[in-house]
Amino acid sequence: MSYVIQPPAVPTVPVQGTTEVFPIHRIYCVGRNYAAHAIEMGHDPDREPPFFFQKNPDTIVRDGGVFPYPSQSHDVHFEIEMVVALSSGGKDIPVAHALDHVFGYAVGIDMTRRDLQEEAKKMGRPWEVGKAFEYASPCSEIVPASHTGHPDRGAVWLRVNGNLRQKGDLNQLIWKVPEIISYLSSLFTLAPGDLIYSGTPAGVGPTVPGDVLHGGVDEVGEITIKVQ
Repeated sequence: MSYVIQPPAVPTVPVQGTTEVFPIHRIYCVGRNYAAHAIEMGHDPDREPPFFFQKNPDTIVRDGGVFPYPSQSHDVHFEIEMVVALSSGGKDIPVAHALDHVFGYAVGIDMTRRDLQEEAKKMGRPWEVGKAFEYASPCSEIVPASHTGHPDRGAVWLRVNGNLRQKGDLNQLIWKVPEIISYLSSLFTLAPGDLIYSGTPAGVGPTVPGDVLHGGVDEVGEITIKVQ
C-alpha cells in the first residue's frame, strides 16, 4: 500500500523501567470528577452521571517538555490528574472486570484555554477549542500496573514555581477508575492504547509563560512542564 501523503507518526509516551513506548490511540477526559472542583467551577457536587470529552493523541507533551502558551487565549489553566492507560478494550465492560484492561498509570495535566471554554459553554458549543488544542495533554511516563497495583488512594498535587496550587486524593474521585472504564465503554468501544484522564482536584488556575508546573500522584509518578 502506498499513501498519497506521508502518514503521521504514532504519538507515544515512555514506559517506566523499559526502552519501550506506549502507542496512543485516543485520549478521553472525565469532567468534574472531584466534588471540590465541581463546586469551584460552579456546579453541584452530587454524583451525577459522568461526562467525557476527547483530546487528540498528538497533543501529548512528555515529562520535561515545553508547553508553548497558545494563541487566541489569555486565560490558560492547569488541571493535574491521574491517567489510566489501557492495554485492551471492548464494549460494555463490567465494572468487576474493568481493571483487567488497564496496562498502567501516569500523571497528566489537562491544559485548558479557560476563556475559550467558558465562551463555548455560554453559546452551547463544543469544548474542542478550549481543550483539544496543540500541546494540551502533558503526560508522564507510564508505570505498569504490575508494579503499582491499581491505586485508589494517594495524594494528587501540583506546584507552580514551587508553590502548592492543587491538592486532592484519589479516594475523593466521585467516579472510581473501574466505574469510569465501564461507563465509558457503554458510550465508545475502548481500544488498546486509549488514555483516560480521570479528573482533577480543586485549585485549578491560570498559568503564564515562564511558569514551571510540577505535579504528581503518589505511587504513580511526577511530571514537570515549562510554560513558554
